[in-house]
Amino acid sequence: MEEPLNLDNLLPSFKHPIVQELSMLFERAGKKFYLVGGTVRDALLGKFHEDLDFTTDAIPDEIIAIVKAWADNLWLIGIRFGTVGLSKGHLKIEITTLRSEVYADQTRHPQVSFETDIYYDLSRRDFTVNAMALELPEGRLIDPFNGQEDLIHRVLRTPMSPEQSFTDDPLRMMRAVRFVSTMGMHLSPEVEEAITLYRGELARVSSERIRDEFSKILTGRDPVKALRLLLSTSLSSEFVPELSNLKITQDPEHHHKDVLEHTFTVVERVEPDLVLRLAALFHDIGKPETKEIIEGKVTFYNHDAVGASIAKRRLRALKYPGAIIDGVTGLIYLHMRVYTYRMGWTDKAVRRYIKDAGELRDKLNELIRADCTTKNPRKMRDALQVFDELEERILSLEEAEETAKIRAPIDGHEIMQYLGIKPGPLVGEILNLLLDAKLEGEINTKEEAYAMVDRWAGERGIKP
Repeated sequence: MEEPLNLDNLLPSFKHPIVQELSMLFERAGKKFYLVGGTVRDALLGKFHEDLDFTTDAIPDEIIAIVKAWADNLWLIGIRFGTVGLSKGHLKIEITTLRSEVYADQTRHPQVSFETDIYYDLSRRDFTVNAMALELPEGRLIDPFNGQEDLIHRVLRTPMSPEQSFTDDPLRMMRAVRFVSTMGMHLSPEVEEAITLYRGELARVSSERIRDEFSKILTGRDPVKALRLLLSTSLSSEFVPELSNLKITQDPEHHHKDVLEHTFTVVERVEPDLVLRLAALFHDIGKPETKEIIEGKVTFYNHDAVGASIAKRRLRALKYPGAIIDGVTGLIYLHMRVYTYRMGWTDKAVRRYIKDAGELRDKLNELIRADCTTKNPRKMRDALQVFDELEERILSLEEAEETAKIRAPIDGHEIMQYLGIKPGPLVGEILNLLLDAKLEGEINTKEEAYAMVDRWAGERGIKP
């Protein structure tokens, strides 16, 4: 039986001196003032936020007039949606006029209308656990949709019908899955059914908003439970359709590891770092396209390169920043290279691995170890031994040659002065050429470097 919530947990939220001061300002102005949403939900769970959300029947201009002289700082970036932001002491506060949000027709941005009734405002919120308010300054809890009970049982229901809720704001379907990952919630049957039926509505939401929810899903404490939900409702097909392809059909004659279940295992094993979790999710995404049967054996040759390409395309569509895309695709592209180590790597090959991995090396090592999911103890032991041997070899080389600090014998300034050229891509091209030559052991001195620059310049008709 779940433990009842302790209403005393709300006390720090509304008895805080700054909260009391603020609520009294609105009371003196004759306006209603409420602590709302996730702030109340988490307070009931014993978690006090320093980012507080309030709502009021005051319109934005009235909010500004009430708090302007009192607040330390004021920001109005969300004012067209009825939100005024401010800071006071160490607290960050958002105050929003009572409102409702809906996606009208095929728009990708919600339309906001202001309201005066707290019950109507709460009825338009995403889930019952977020549809509670604390009326201030007296601290009366308003819970018209039994959010406390749902919070006790960790169940997600919607205040209105889930069909209405998800068509009003389709992103709520992603938020539902996010709460499964981050808060250990589970969906009521009617909510799960509605996501399956109305998943196509997600097309009306911007890629950036979907991306942000997806990132929170992946870095939550139970990403695999959430990923299974994305697949079972087919919501994943709306923004990452490649995921369902990982359930590769296994024929009776040729057996191979269940790629989808293997992927889930790898996702669970890596740290909740966004680049690592994305790389774990996509690391075998190229296998469906590369599956072949050669001499009676299932193979996935080149799935790392193909997978990196697929991941880049999908992450770009979701508007992830370039640095994240580069990190994820770099890890996917490199995650199979270590398996050739036993074929006999020279020091030159180890240096090349160090250079290619670069700043991703620690993440790459973690991904590679997580990717080893065999249930055969001998195979597991042998694989881990290979990784250990390579890491020891890398450390030995770095200690002996300070590989991490390798530089070309001459720098960009010297190149520009020698060739009489200005900063630009040509300088970078020459530096990369010299660094590669240094790593390969072809040059070591400045004289050898300048000789290589001469050959390079001669091929392009440039006279030093």
